[in-house]
Amino acid sequence: MTDPIADYLTRIRNAIRARHRVVEIPSSKMKKEITKLLYEKGYIQKYKFEDHGAYGTIKIALKYHPVTKQPAIVHLERVSKPGLRKYVKSNALPRVLNGLGIAIISTSKGVITDKEARELNVGGEVICYVY
Repeated sequence: MTDPIADYLTRIRNAIRARHRVVEIPSSKMKKEITKLLYEKGYIQKYKFEDHGAYGTIKIALKYHPVTKQPAIVHLERVSKPGLRKYVKSNALPRVLNGLGIAIISTSKGVITDKEARELNVGGEVICYVY
């Protein structure tokens, strides 16, 4: 697999389209940080990290509206790819849907959202857009 983050996002996207409640994904440090961010920002309901010796998994409970059954995550888009990395300076951080969505950015301060990066005045690699 050449791009594990794209695989992570695709598994979530496919599970949402199939209206699954839970999706299970192979684990890595970056995926764990992205999962924590998605939980903090209210895009997923719950998550659980399971370690099985040399490898681990992430179980994510997806969030849907109780009445309309619309998913909390409408769009997931990978920005920086292994073939073409996208780096931004602190003064050029992207705004997703004019601030309604989030951009997940890998910085020297860790994996954070675009709003937190603006507050800390740091740039980095744009991982994905979520709204």
